[in-house]
Amino acid sequence: MRILVTGGAGFVGSHLIDRLMAEGQEVICLDNFYTGSKRNIIKWLDNPYFELIRHDITEPIRLEVDQVYHLACPASPVHYQYNPVKTVKTNVIGTLNMLGLAKRVKARFLLASTSEVYGDPDVHPQPEEYRGNVNPIGIRSCYDEGKRMAETLSFDYHRQNNVDIRVARIFNTYGSRMLENDGRVVSNFVAQALRGIPLTVYGEGSQTRSFCYVYDLVDGLMRLMNGDHIGPINLGNPDEYTILELAQKIQRMINPDAEIIYKPLPQDDPRQRQPDITKAKTLLGWQPTIPLEEGLKLTIDDFRDRLELTHQPLKSST
Repeated sequence: MRILVTGGAGFVGSHLIDRLMAEGQEVICLDNFYTGSKRNIIKWLDNPYFELIRHDITEPIRLEVDQVYHLACPASPVHYQYNPVKTVKTNVIGTLNMLGLAKRVKARFLLASTSEVYGDPDVHPQPEEYRGNVNPIGIRSCYDEGKRMAETLSFDYHRQNNVDIRVARIFNTYGSRMLENDGRVVSNFVAQALRGIPLTVYGEGSQTRSFCYVYDLVDGLMRLMNGDHIGPINLGNPDEYTILELAQKIQRMINPDAEIIYKPLPQDDPRQRQPDITKAKTLLGWQPTIPLEEGLKLTIDDFRDRLELTHQPLKSST
């Protein structure tokens, strides 16, 4: 098949492309390199079945494809809050453009939505039926409400124009190729511990998250795309940890002497985040397989390699 991956040079997109290329698919990577990097896809640049197009999805583009994995959007608070209007445009205009493309060429369309559509949840864990508790005017709203609008557009294109859609709600994902400055909790703690600087915990660290390794997530996305179920379907790891527990685990793995410091909790930071993956298990036959300790080791090794390339003094793992 000919498969389009928007945001394909990013963290999740590049791992997805690795899997698609390994299957022998023909892949088009579309990316404006706002948060993506060529180094993530460099090994495919000379492959005749791979094509890279530098393009911003807020502008229309005409392509002939069989499937569209629509991943393009900055997904970390640091990047989506840097230019919130651009984030909204990417989620709304960009999604409109990609749905229009899928409609024209009759391609199957998968939207990478997010657990952020649940906001700061009152229901725990979060099932797909939960409609969320989202602040429409907060500093995270450009992403939270942007993704909710992207879901709305996807279902409206499905109902009105018979576009064949799939919607994945992605929970916290981590792994190799995360940007070390993206502000996400795993990358923050790993980069801080490797550099020998204090690990920053916001609030008391009692807020919880669930962490899914990127290999598991990509497997879930592909099962959803190639299955019979539209969604939305939660994809994430239901094992729940407090932020402080995560900080202490990474501290032990890299630098037991590292200090943990506390700062005020950011606005609208969710207190709890844990997926109910019953639908993913029953409809897709999917559940995560990589435990946190193993995934963190892979992530730490990748971060160390990249930080060493920038000649930064690093702490040794114990």
